[in-house]
Amino acid sequence: MKLLYPTSLKLDVQSLEGFATELHPYDVKAPIPESLTDAEILVTWTNSADNLRDAAKRLTKLRWIQSLAAGPNDVLAAGFPSSVLVTTGSGLHDRTVAEHTLGLLLTAARRFDAMREFQLQRKWPQHLGGPQPDRPKDRFTTLRDARIVIWGYGNIAKTLAPHLTAWGATVTGIARSAGVREGVEVYGEDKLPELLPQTDALVMILPGSDSTKDALNADRLKLLPKHAWVVNVGRGTSIDEDALADALEKGEIGGAALDVFKTEPLPESSRLWTAPNLLVSPHAAGGRPQDAEALIAYNLRRFLAGQELKNLV
Repeated sequence: MKLLYPTSLKLDVQSLEGFATELHPYDVKAPIPESLTDAEILVTWTNSADNLRDAAKRLTKLRWIQSLAAGPNDVLAAGFPSSVLVTTGSGLHDRTVAEHTLGLLLTAARRFDAMREFQLQRKWPQHLGGPQPDRPKDRFTTLRDARIVIWGYGNIAKTLAPHLTAWGATVTGIARSAGVREGVEVYGEDKLPELLPQTDALVMILPGSDSTKDALNADRLKLLPKHAWVVNVGRGTSIDEDALADALEKGEIGGAALDVFKTEPLPESSRLWTAPNLLVSPHAAGGRPQDAEALIAYNLRRFLAGQELKNLV
């Protein structure tokens, strides 16, 4: 049984030895070599669309795909037979995305982005330094006592929340199902009209799907206070970008820090480039699967034993 692993990241291949499989590296940007088309297991990471379509057509014995990405959209769109099991890399990006989100929130609160702009102009931004009001109600200036709503309360949110509460923030979650998760109150989306007007920072970590398309639309943006910031590290499709640009240009919200966009790279023609108080992060929150070998080995062991796999789509 052949397992194909990508050369697009450094894997500790030795940790995957000892199973009843042959381990073969492959180039994620090129067609699968003819000698490997009888593989039954495919591990993917940053594969090109052409590579995945080629694999879907030519890997006729394929039984399982282990994606190292948090979402399987690229694999699902490639045309693999429905009989092929697909598992995701959910959990491999929790720490890196949570860390990046924390950085975006701190940038929004302390305005490091604005300080950099003044630095490039060789100007001293006195209004950003010196004596400042402590936790003003009409601005987002600190995590302490900030009311932060996380929309999309999964593994990344569970990793992020303790860091926010450690700095004194009040964290509330929004998810498909309500409940208390590790001490954080999580509400259903029906509570958004009540929660958004009380939000200092809205962190979006929604998956990409038809149900989340333009979830943050013009009507919901209007519910946010004028000082509120929007941070998106989920999927770009979850925000109506024109509505967001309108809100920023009209000063209806405090700002936005976006790591994901509907089209990537962000087109030069996008209004977001010049929208006031908007920070563009080039899909940099993840991109570093951590402990991928442990997930591959865990699922490989279960696959060979005929057991249900972790993160099965």
